[in-house]
Amino acid sequence: MNKVRWGILSTADIATGKVIPAMQEGKYIQVTAISSRSLEKARAAAAQLGIPKAYGSYEELLADPDIDAIYNPLPNHLHVPWSIKALESGKHVLCEKPIALTSAEAQKLADVAKGYPYLRVMEAFMYRFHPQWQQARQMVIEGKIGELRTIQSFFSYYLEDPNNIRNRADAGGGGMLDIGCYTVSLARFIFNAEPERVCGIVEYDPRLNTDRLASGILDFGRGTSTFTCSTQLVPYQRVNIFGTTGRIEIEIPFNAPPDQPCKIWYQHGTEIEEIVFDVCNQYTIQGDQFSQAVLTNTGVPTPIEDAVANMKVIEAITRSAKIGTWV
Repeated sequence: MNKVRWGILSTADIATGKVIPAMQEGKYIQVTAISSRSLEKARAAAAQLGIPKAYGSYEELLADPDIDAIYNPLPNHLHVPWSIKALESGKHVLCEKPIALTSAEAQKLADVAKGYPYLRVMEAFMYRFHPQWQQARQMVIEGKIGELRTIQSFFSYYLEDPNNIRNRADAGGGGMLDIGCYTVSLARFIFNAEPERVCGIVEYDPRLNTDRLASGILDFGRGTSTFTCSTQLVPYQRVNIFGTTGRIEIEIPFNAPPDQPCKIWYQHGTEIEEIVFDVCNQYTIQGDQFSQAVLTNTGVPTPIEDAVANMKVIEAITRSAKIGTWV
């Protein structure tokens, strides 16, 4: 077997618009089937994307013996339940972020996964696979910015539609779980450590009951990371990584365009160097690397324990905001 046969759980916009087309470009990927609670929707998506099989339920897809792995882009509150069902059906699992609604729920998935050591499960933080992030992390490791001291990150968009899944509190909506998870993840990724304590402030939309503006400080002992994320601000994203002798600025850190080069700026002393990366699709790279782990029976790039740790930090920030002190 030189390709992993994939099934897609749901016709979510992120799947049909971004992830599936990208995965279909992968060297080790064959998208075999797609499912929806509506057979009509599944067939329409299959026809649009050239996918051979369409199922009118998630259960039918999981029962298909010709599928090796599933991609789970369901709403946040369905990530863990259906990822567990997929594992129980003998499928490898690539699940969208955030992996869960709570760290306890994430741990439940991790515990279940231990019972299936031959199956791979990973949280789909696609940004980590982009060459711009791989290079930024390597530059920090090599001391190109001196001693890493602080990271600043910002991620926002504007969305007030109460019917959008991102604004439904009962489905795990809100800024921290949708985009704040990136700002936490990247800090842990670059520091290659867990924060010792965090401090957060969170503002909730009185109508939607979801968090619409959150800021936080992560204290790693040897440095800090600060962030702001919002679902009701002008769209913007940027990350700055500061060291004692240099700085790395990532222009489009999260939604890196798949059809144009990306760039970062590297400041050392008073000199600023622009580093340009060839056109690539981070979703394709993610899918291929996960598939390679399946084909070679090796560990995935980001183990499920990382997802549990990320959820613990997010929870601590939310708790800090509620009690008004460091956690």
